[in-house]
Amino acid sequence: MERLVLYLLVMNTAVKATMCPTRCMCQTLSPSFTILCTKTGLLFVPPSIDQRTAELRLMDNFITTLRRKDFANMTNLIHLTLSRNTISQIMPYTFFDLKGLHALHLDSNRLTYINEDHFKGLINLRHLILSNNQLHYISARSLDDFIDTVEDLDLSYNNLVTVPWETIGRLSNANTISLDHNLIEVVPEGIFSNLHKLARLDMTSNKLKKIPPDPLFSRIPVYAKPKGSPLSALVLSFGGNPLHCNCELVWLRRLTREDDLETCASPPELMGKYFWSIREEEFICEPPIIIHSTPKQVVMEGQSVSLKCRAAGDPEPYVRWISPMGKLVTNTSRTVSYDNGTLDILVMSEEEKGTYTCIASNAAGESTAPVELLVSPRRPHPHLANSTNCDKEAEPGPSDVLVSAKSIFPNESKPRRERRVAVAELTSSSALIQWPSQHHVPGIRMYQIQYNSSADDLLVYR
Repeated sequence: MERLVLYLLVMNTAVKATMCPTRCMCQTLSPSFTILCTKTGLLFVPPSIDQRTAELRLMDNFITTLRRKDFANMTNLIHLTLSRNTISQIMPYTFFDLKGLHALHLDSNRLTYINEDHFKGLINLRHLILSNNQLHYISARSLDDFIDTVEDLDLSYNNLVTVPWETIGRLSNANTISLDHNLIEVVPEGIFSNLHKLARLDMTSNKLKKIPPDPLFSRIPVYAKPKGSPLSALVLSFGGNPLHCNCELVWLRRLTREDDLETCASPPELMGKYFWSIREEEFICEPPIIIHSTPKQVVMEGQSVSLKCRAAGDPEPYVRWISPMGKLVTNTSRTVSYDNGTLDILVMSEEEKGTYTCIASNAAGESTAPVELLVSPRRPHPHLANSTNCDKEAEPGPSDVLVSAKSIFPNESKPRRERRVAVAELTSSSALIQWPSQHHVPGIRMYQIQYNSSADDLLVYR
């Protein structure tokens, strides 16, 4: 009997040894199975992990890639820590079996992007920590599986110029969002309005020149530091940004806050001053002034024209154009409106003549400038100018037929009158057009070429 008991003890010890990966520490007391593999020099996730494991800690190793098989069938895993490795690649659906996972720590690795299928299957995730990586892109669909459950999202200390803002705005259960120490330049207005549970928003040390007002900020008290703030308050941190202190930040100046980290980077008269030491009346904007606009233009029908409008103001004015019919000019196949105030009309028609209005606007007001555009009707075909007798019927010519230039003037001192136009050196985008001089015909001031492409019946005149 004693030998049997000793044999069972030895077998039990052997089973436990096989369940615990080499150089790892394992706590296998039911119902909590914990495996700790810290600073063990691992190059990959150990293959002999008990599928009953609830907590797996693999930080401070040299793991470079996470594979689909690494966490297969580990449905009991609740907490997974992979911090401070060298992970640069996550294979698709790596975490797909981790339906019960609550916390995923991937901070201090070498991830550069997050694709749509990287976090598939994490339907109960509450804490996602991705700080201290090299992220420059995050797919808008990558958070979909846990968008209603995640409470803590940490994207700090990365290289993000932008984040999937529409996705961020749907994190209805989020308590903390950390976007600090990135390269973010713009925050869309109203993006946080539905985040009713948000308690901390950290935007410290980005490239924000302004922070737009948000309904969330007006519903609850906003503080810069968590110490002493009420539980129902929102802690908002945005120090270390190059704030442009004009009237667009007056809403923030009116909040009861204190934060010594926040200074103004511009305008010049406020540069370097602490945000909260500046009086509200010093946060001013300058209404737009149009400093240049295109003068009156006369354009031949069928030609293109560019109308320009330049404006100055603080903040930078937004420029748009109104047509003679009183409608906003938008981008179409015939018109292109640029952010710099230029309006291109690609093909002018008689119906588009009139006065176009440039409108420059910003938070302080708007300014307008009219630009008159006249359209000159199409002139008769150049062949009609071959004779001073305008009533004479024009002779038919092969101007619409591609004829080799060399076949027209083969050693002839004078070209034959019935062949006036020749096309040579044809390429997919150019052609050489030749015709005899018409200097003997009085009154000729210009020549006009009419053409169209095989993909478009629209005639163009030059």
